[in-house]
Amino acid sequence: MNKQELVEAVASEVGISKSATEEAISAVLETISKEVAAGSTVQFLGFGTFGRGERAARTGRNPATGEAKEIAAAKTVKFTAGIAFKDAVNES
Repeated sequence: MNKQELVEAVASEVGISKSATEEAISAVLETISKEVAAGSTVQFLGFGTFGRGERAARTGRNPATGEAKEIAAAKTVKFTAGIAFKDAVNES
């Protein structure tokens, strides 16, 4: 499902216009992105938790040449599914 399909599904479920639904979904996603980028955790009970993680610097290898290469440290996005979400996935 892409964003447009999500907008259509939510709009039909809630009974509001697609433009209002798209605005709301975009605002939610933007807020989650800003909060996680700032280091906060965003938690939806029953659905899951978005957070920020750290990946340490490490040495990797170029698969074509086998040459060692330093890979810089990076911040990552973590998502941990909630119990209700996991249960819904396992039931289907």
